[in-house]
Order: sequence, then C-alpha cells, then structure tokens
Amino acid sequence: MFHKPPTVSSALWEPYQKGACLCTIEFKRTQLSAASSYSVGFKFEHGKLHKGGSILGTIFSASRKPRVEPTLRKREAYPQNVDLPPVLPKQKKKPYPIPFKKIKQVAKEDKKLAEMGIEKPLDPPKNGLLAPDLIPVAYQVLDAWKVLIKGLGQLLHVIPVYGCNECSEVHVSHSGHHMQDCLGPTNSKRRSFHSWIKGSINDILVPIEAYHLYDPFGRRIKHETRFQYDRIPAIVELCIQAGVEITEYPSRRRTKPIRMIGRKVIDRGGLVEEPQPWRAANPSSLVDLDTHGACERFPPPLPSDIPKIAQETMDAYETVRFGVTKLMKKYTVKACGYCTEVHVGPWGHNAKLCGEFKHQWRDGKHGWQDATVDEVFPPNYVWHVKDPKGPPMKGGALKKFYGKAPAVVEVCLQAGAQIPEKYKPMMRLDIVVPDSEEAQLVA
Repeated sequence: MFHKPPTVSSALWEPYQKGACLCTIEFKRTQLSAASSYSVGFKFEHGKLHKGGSILGTIFSASRKPRVEPTLRKREAYPQNVDLPPVLPKQKKKPYPIPFKKIKQVAKEDKKLAEMGIEKPLDPPKNGLLAPDLIPVAYQVLDAWKVLIKGLGQLLHVIPVYGCNECSEVHVSHSGHHMQDCLGPTNSKRRSFHSWIKGSINDILVPIEAYHLYDPFGRRIKHETRFQYDRIPAIVELCIQAGVEITEYPSRRRTKPIRMIGRKVIDRGGLVEEPQPWRAANPSSLVDLDTHGACERFPPPLPSDIPKIAQETMDAYETVRFGVTKLMKKYTVKACGYCTEVHVGPWGHNAKLCGEFKHQWRDGKHGWQDATVDEVFPPNYVWHVKDPKGPPMKGGALKKFYGKAPAVVEVCLQAGAQIPEKYKPMMRLDIVVPDSEEAQLVA
C-alpha cells in the first residue's frame, strides 16, 4: 500500500486510494553540483490500460531545477597581502614583456608577407597617423603631470624624505631606517648601513628622459648627432607624439600613412628638415613640465590645505599612470634591456651610451625591446612607515613584517590622502610588527 506524499494534492492521489489502477512511482534525481542551489519540482503523467493486461500508471518524478539567483554586482577583490616587488639582477638582461615565442611568430608572418611582396597592414598610430580617440587622453595626462609635480613640490616642504648618498634607496620618514642593505661602493666601511641625506623630488619621481623627435619615423639618432636633440621627460614626449601641441617642441603631423614591406619603410612621405627647437625655446614656458627645482618654485602649503593637496596629488598620480598605460597600448615605446634608457618611437636610437652588463660586446649600443609602464613611469617602491615620528625601522628578522608602497603614494598617505585599495595589500597594514625578541620566536 502506498502512502500519499505530503507534497502531492489529494485530487491526484484519489484514483490510487480507490484501487482503480495499478501505478508505478518513479523518483528521478539528477546529479548536480553542490556549489549551486536548486528547488525541488514534481511531475505527473497519467497512464492508459492496454489489452495485453499491462497497466501503465501515473509516473511521479521528483527532480531538482536550478534556482535563478539575482544578479549581484561583481566587486574587484584584492588579496590580503602580496609579495614585495622583485629586484632584478644587474648581471642579466631584463625579461621580455612580450613572450619571445610571440615575437618570433609575428616576425615570421611579416617575413612571409615581405617575400610575397605584400605590404604590412598598419593601423593608426603604427602608420604615422594620430589616433583621434587618444588625443584627449594625452592632454589629460599632461595636465595631471603638471599637477603631480606641483603637489609634490609643496608636500616635500612638510613631509621629510631621505635618500642614500651611495645607492638609490629612498625613505619617507622623519629619520632614515637602520636596515643593512646598502649596495653602494663604500658599504663595507659602513657595514651596509645607508648614508642618509635630505632627498628631493627626483627621489620620489625618478626622472626618465627621452630624446624629442620631430619625426619619429624619420632619420634615426646617431651617436655623433645626439647633441642636436633635446632631452625631455619621456611622459611629455609620449604625449607630444600622441597629439599634444607644444610650440617649443613641434612634431610632424602626417596626413598620409607610411607604407612598409617587412621591416623596410618604402614610403614615408619624404624626409623633412627637422627644426631646432632648442634655439628658440623659452625655458620659462617649459618649467612646469620638469621636476628640476620644483621645491623652490612652489611655497610651503598652509597646514589646513595639506590634506587637500595630498588628495589632488594622489588623484593626479593615478591619472598619469592610467593614461600612460592606455597610450602605450597603441604608441610604441622602447626600453633598453640592460639600463634605464627609454626611447619613444617605432625603433630605438643609435647613441652608444649604455654602460651596463656586457656593454663592450655591444659597443655601447642599447639592447632595445618593448618597454613597460614601470620603465616609463617608475613606481619607486619605498618602505611603508606606520608611525613616521616613531623609532627608526630595524632590519634583520623584522624586515619580513614591513610592507612597501610607491614613493608618491607613501608621501600622499602621510600627508592625509585616501589611497586606492590596490596599494594596501603590499603595504601589509594588517600585520603587527613584533619586538625584536618576539620576531625570533615567529616561524
């Protein structure tokens, strides 16, 4: 005798109570993932009587159907803590930002088209024309670059910065730290302690300069002609080539695209005589684009204006970094695989100025490869100080409890700005630094 399931209505179960027909009840269960939530549903099918004596009764099946969950807005989750940025060895070439297999594959395809006599398909700005959608981005980056220099020039009057006289270490605090990690030439005499001196804005914003070119697709810079070209910040040169008009630094604007077969330019619209901007340039109109003497140009801020200036500087830093990342996706920027030299253009220059690893084998020439955003706009990571007015940071076993942050972020944070969430995992804000005796007991 069958008992009525609690979820079945009485009207459907009444024929079976009267004995009108024999029925078979079948339960079907689908194998489903435990990560999803489902609701139970029931299904009935009424049977028919056949002459052969077999009775097909009502089939009752129970199955699980997926429950439709309301769509939730996905939030970008950041890890709790991340590793500190690795220090690349100087006795080795930098890794390629693009996988070498992909570089070989693209070169193979270009060579195959060249052998067939087919021109390489080029889109703006690879063909010498401007990308119209990136011109507003270039102007936005240049304006934010000026705000960034001005803000740091004011904040450095109230936020102390120290730099090592022997190496590139920078520390943002009221006193230098006591970590023994100096790599300077006389570090053995100081037991690897740093030799701290007062820092400047160039210790926060690392000056990365590049040659200004009137025509990036024109003549390449030779070692003998390198003094005929101005050296300006690489970010400014990138903005000029992306469409920013600066009277002192003119740039050729093509109306017809260049044509290439393989790696050879077959039509560049003729060679135009490049003007000499350094002879007619007005230094006073370009001073806002350079970090040199920024602290002397801007007076100390009022105490009530410090948090506002810090927040504006932090926002300008994010704007510059986002804009440079967007521009470099379209415009070609080259960097040396051995030193810090950067060149904005489709190919690097021929100045023999590289003095890093195995430069004798290359006759001083740079090993050009595609640049990354950190090479054009270095973050310059420094130790994060939780209490700037507290005791100096110590090294040894306590070093693994400290975090790092870009130098600009650390300066703005100490001045009262709200920093983005993406920088907090590397700063290790949730880690309590133990005493020197307790650190030896931590696994």
